[in-house]
Amino acid sequence: MDVLSDLLHRARAGNALVRQLIQRPPWSLTFADAPPLTVVATLGGEASIRLGDAGAAPVRLAAGDIAVVSGTGPYTIADDPSTPPQVVIRGGRKHLVGGGEVGAERALGPRTYGDGLPGATIMLRAGYELHGDVGHRLLDILPPLAVVPAGPRTRAALDLLATEVARDEPGQDAVLHRMLDLLLVLALRAWCARPRAALPAWYRALADPAIGEALRLMHEDPAHRWTVAALAAKVGMSRAAFAARFAGLVGEPPLTYLTGWRMTLAADLLRDTEATVAAVARTVGYEDAFAFSVAFKRSRGVTPSAWRRGPVTGPP
Repeated sequence: MDVLSDLLHRARAGNALVRQLIQRPPWSLTFADAPPLTVVATLGGEASIRLGDAGAAPVRLAAGDIAVVSGTGPYTIADDPSTPPQVVIRGGRKHLVGGGEVGAERALGPRTYGDGLPGATIMLRAGYELHGDVGHRLLDILPPLAVVPAGPRTRAALDLLATEVARDEPGQDAVLHRMLDLLLVLALRAWCARPRAALPAWYRALADPAIGEALRLMHEDPAHRWTVAALAAKVGMSRAAFAARFAGLVGEPPLTYLTGWRMTLAADLLRDTEATVAAVARTVGYEDAFAFSVAFKRSRGVTPSAWRRGPVTGPP
């Protein structure tokens, strides 16, 4: 499994709630408590999206554009940046600006809501709940707002997704989730392929055949007793040349990267499972639970047991 697929899988970037909105101007929706990752796409008409409060700069979305919002801060989508705030969505409920709760939206289909009148803007929105420290690593790829212009590949996926949203057949949720996953991956690829994209060093290193393969090997089998020499042999390089190229592209030595990845996995295992510390240690490549505990405390600032008991926090 390649590194991006591994992150998406481990972050459990799935089970997104997909909705199609058909709104006739003027309209404005503020999402006050967004999930960690949101995909907003304009199917027909134009819209704008703005992060944070009214003072933030809006970004225009043309038909076929996809906006990927990372982080749980508020954001607003509207037909036009000048449209005054109308509705705030908080806790799954709609509230009128100035007080009061909005009545139920008019349902136009199984997952389609709005007025459906001529001249309306058609939007798709889906929110992902990401998981744990791996989820934080996935979000590191993205800025708070990434807008991917319309393109042939994303447009085809959007058209198919819009068609499926309107259906209500057996297995429909599974179909939508897989299609949305496809759209998310296409959008991430397009964003990361931009010239001068500000990406984490490890992501840029994936383009290098040898270093990208070494990263894949470490993600595929983090518990393996990897050495620099073994990784170098796997990718057909000398030990010294491999170590120098890896550090130059990724920004840290191979085994430092491996330790960081192991600690990320361990942090989630400690929170998500009832496995003993020793069992978690073995899962991420440590035969000695004490050595694992020392490494984990150095990485996270607390012991594995304290991490397991403590509140969920972001990465250090």
